Amino acid sequence: MRSVPNPAMACPAQLSRPGTTRSLSALIAAAVVLTAMASPAEAKRHHRRGGGGYSPPYAAMVIDVKTGKTLHAVNEDSLRHPASITKVMTLYMLFEQLERGRYTLESPLTISSFAASQAPSKLGLRPGSTISVEDAIKAIVTKSANDVACAIGENISGSESRFAEMMTAKAKALGMSRTNYANASGLPDSDQITTARDLTVLARAIQDRFPRYYRYFQTRSFAFRGRVIGNHNRLLGNVQGVDGIKTGYTRDSGFNLMTAAKLDDRQIVAIVLGGKSGASRDKIMADLVRANLPRAYAGNRQTPATIEVAERARPAVVADGASRTRTQVASADDEDVETTASTAREPLDISPNRATTTPGSAGARGRLPAAAQAYAPVAPASPFPTGVKSPARLASVDGPRTESIPKTVSGAKVTPTAWVIQLGAMDDEDKAKSMLAEARTRAGGSLSRAAPYTVKVEHGGATLYRARFSGFSEQDSAQDACNALKRSGFSCFATRS
Repeated sequence: MRSVPNPAMACPAQLSRPGTTRSLSALIAAAVVLTAMASPAEAKRHHRRGGGGYSPPYAAMVIDVKTGKTLHAVNEDSLRHPASITKVMTLYMLFEQLERGRYTLESPLTISSFAASQAPSKLGLRPGSTISVEDAIKAIVTKSANDVACAIGENISGSESRFAEMMTAKAKALGMSRTNYANASGLPDSDQITTARDLTVLARAIQDRFPRYYRYFQTRSFAFRGRVIGNHNRLLGNVQGVDGIKTGYTRDSGFNLMTAAKLDDRQIVAIVLGGKSGASRDKIMADLVRANLPRAYAGNRQTPATIEVAERARPAVVADGASRTRTQVASADDEDVETTASTAREPLDISPNRATTTPGSAGARGRLPAAAQAYAPVAPASPFPTGVKSPARLASVDGPRTESIPKTVSGAKVTPTAWVIQLGAMDDEDKAKSMLAEARTRAGGSLSRAAPYTVKVEHGGATLYRARFSGFSEQDSAQDACNALKRSGFSCFATRS
């Protein structure tokens, strides 16, 4: 194929010749075309180098449904915000109620004042009004209506917060071990986190469990009270084999897409997170489908259908709390992008890290109250007792934090230094201490002068313990210690105190 010159490589002499302006314009146009035709890997590279401002980190995964084989993966285990892909789990929970007979497709769902107050995208339903279950499903699939998603949660469980707890429990039962839900819609919340791998599990599970209702994800348009609402998923009808399922967008998440495709007895699910625009995300996904669907297995299914299992004890995977100004944020699937402010003063910033097994995270900015009470041994150099083996290490999302003052925890008071390192948020203080002890043992000299401590916080009615190391006056020293921990198998981030 004939190469096209790169205008960025033109020498000054060439640019100063007569007629160069016209030639340069032509070269720039050619470069734009080439960029649009870029492979997913190239799209990732351009995404990371995007112009000023925030660029959500890219992640993607493609799974062969019949074999469970991974066909493509980039940052598949790194924590990300799902945005409106959240609503796939919301509908999973609603489909379960339909299957159990609690609701029919004609059953009315009541809209509360709280549901009606949700930020766009929404139907704009009034408090006290109702919507049928079937219309609610279609409103979620096409319009990605936040008011309807909230109403579904409230009608099923009594409150959206309780529904989010049920969603999280369901995710764990399905094997989505790194997913935590804070609301039913995907509106920005620092605690609403998932991974590309977890979302492939959900994409398969909803098809396996509810084939009767999954067809709603193929809805192209929805007529509601005199309006015709089109589906935000532009791949339906435009990419061969694609039969669903859900788009998503917030400023913090970037442009997300969950896709399922079937063709000639081959079947895949694919996830793209952190797209720079709706068009570029769709282009990346279309390329992934076209490249990987022909590679999928065409024989009989080799893997069993996705089933729920009893939840096992595991560390809590919870992002530190940023402020939630619900009326100032939006989940805006592509076209409703007029209100997409972050929940925090600065956007989530997780550096992309190509890995197939180890989640990646990077430095973040945040604040720990100076008056925080924490646990620490009398002699800082001594590690915590290691009575039990540390459970799997899962870091909280690297992001800005607005913390309430934690309640007092037993032990000595630690005054955090300018920079600290956080390993994770655990549901038991002994687990947090054990994690810190093992981290110090494995990291060696990089933590010799660091003081381990835990911070007790209340989150969603649950008590969590943040495992942290103090003792760093500079960002570089904290980051170096965190990098040493990562090389030892721990996830962590350095944060300003």
